[in-house]
Amino acid sequence: MLEVRNLTTEFETESGTVRAIENVSLKLERGKTLGIVGESGSGKSVTSLSIMRLIPMPPGKITSGEILFTPSDGPTQDLLKLTHEEMYHYRGNRISMIFQEPMTSLNPVFTCGFQVAETIMLHQNVTKAEAKQRTIELFNEVKLPRPENIFNSYPHQISGGQKQRVMIAMAMSCKPDLLIADEPTTALDVTVQLTILELMRELQQKNNMGMMFITHDLGVIAEIADEVIVMYKGKIVEQGTVLEIFGNPQHPYTKGLLACRPRLDKKFKILPTVSDFMDEKPDGSIVEKNISVSEKIQEVIISQDETDSRNQKLQSRETLLSVNNLKVYFPITKGVFSTVSGYVKAVDDVSFDVKPGETLGLVGESGCGKTTTGRALLRLVNPTGGQVLFDGKDVSKYSSSQLKDLRKDLQIIFQDPYASLNPRIAVGNAIMEGLQIHNVMSNDKERKEYVLDLMNKVGLLKRHFDNYPHEFSGGQRQRVCIARALALKPKFIVCDESVSALDVSVQAQVLNLLTSLREEFNLTYIFISHDLSVVKFLSDRIAVMNAGKIEEIGYANDIYENPKREYTQKLIEAIPHGTLEGIKQRLSL
Repeated sequence: MLEVRNLTTEFETESGTVRAIENVSLKLERGKTLGIVGESGSGKSVTSLSIMRLIPMPPGKITSGEILFTPSDGPTQDLLKLTHEEMYHYRGNRISMIFQEPMTSLNPVFTCGFQVAETIMLHQNVTKAEAKQRTIELFNEVKLPRPENIFNSYPHQISGGQKQRVMIAMAMSCKPDLLIADEPTTALDVTVQLTILELMRELQQKNNMGMMFITHDLGVIAEIADEVIVMYKGKIVEQGTVLEIFGNPQHPYTKGLLACRPRLDKKFKILPTVSDFMDEKPDGSIVEKNISVSEKIQEVIISQDETDSRNQKLQSRETLLSVNNLKVYFPITKGVFSTVSGYVKAVDDVSFDVKPGETLGLVGESGCGKTTTGRALLRLVNPTGGQVLFDGKDVSKYSSSQLKDLRKDLQIIFQDPYASLNPRIAVGNAIMEGLQIHNVMSNDKERKEYVLDLMNKVGLLKRHFDNYPHEFSGGQRQRVCIARALALKPKFIVCDESVSALDVSVQAQVLNLLTSLREEFNLTYIFISHDLSVVKFLSDRIAVMNAGKIEEIGYANDIYENPKREYTQKLIEAIPHGTLEGIKQRLSL
């Protein structure tokens, strides 16, 4: 139904022409799913936008190629030869797209129902009442709760998973032949991700639809794809069936992507990265290293004896942080006079201890209270009740001046590095700011030398000192935030979803960095995430949170191998494992 031949798309920039994709060729059959995988900047999204003819012109331009599309009710067309007016009959009608970020794809000033109904009325000869009825049917089909309420809700009034379902309903509204899904589950909890993947599979089978699924996560690809294309720097470096790619990867880049995702069934010292399997020369050519995925994994596995020895050593130490019956309630107000009608119990009677040098993972779905717990420990949110004892002192009763001194010992790495950096301050100065506030060292010259050394430790270059946040990639910005958190030599750091938005390969590098810094500076972490595989890699113990309470707490291996609570079991089952056995089982169904 879709054949792309030698597609090349370029962008004109101030520094010259950038070739975003080069000679890309692919095929997709009706009723099948083609997975496109690669890191940010590999050309995945540009490929999909080129097929949809959504490349902004200028600065973008499709310079060569053919996009042959065969709808179910008409002849084959080369989409590149159609006028913009002719493309309207295909885009949204025969070819639909689910964009990566549903909040930015939905119009905030219109209700969700109106936006879906508008699509139906644009492409189909129906009345407003019929479009509304069809929209509510679609909302039922994508398993949205209370469809009539969602129809009248604005995007900001519903959750991320619900917004993504609205986007799927909109994409499915005209029963397209081809659905392009661009990173549709990246920012979602693993449990929500699982339901979205199941929903998309179900809709595909029902409508015999071709699907192009774009992601950087090979674990997700294993759950949904029939064929896989691996992209690197605008080119296809490997393609084949999902079994071929996972069972016998040929290109070193594919091997690196497969190896760098944290595993639940094994504990690693450090995560393998793409650079373990290949080197890239200045001319862009790739040199493969003589090591297989299985050999590399054997190199970095930690034995159970080593894990037990570390745990015993940590638990023999004096407690650094003790949290007792912590509560954080937010009032629900209504009316002109903001009368309190109740409370949201974001954190409800939470207790745990953390030892020096230990990493405690806090895991759970969005809204379970993980982030609020982390912020309450640092007094970024004031607790409603309970105790937070740090080095034996009750932080929850500290005054503002006492808290200022405490900030040197307690730091946080936020989820979104771009939002947590001031866009008008060069990153070197942002890292140095804390040193100036706390009068560490005698002058800025000494501070700058210290910051440059710290930047080197987190994998940044000296020349980056004067660069601004927008000049960095996501992974580099997260390294800046890590350097800033380390600048005052803290004892304790809260890592709040600090790798959730990163590519799996960049995520592996940042997790390895956090591991090495923990050993070098004897740091203590609370690591917050919704992804149990990431938490298990970095954590010594894991606390599973649900609805403001701790469901269970224990050693990382014990939580995975013998979860006591049903909620924990549900979290583990929802994680895409990406194993050959799982793929074979799915394909045989």
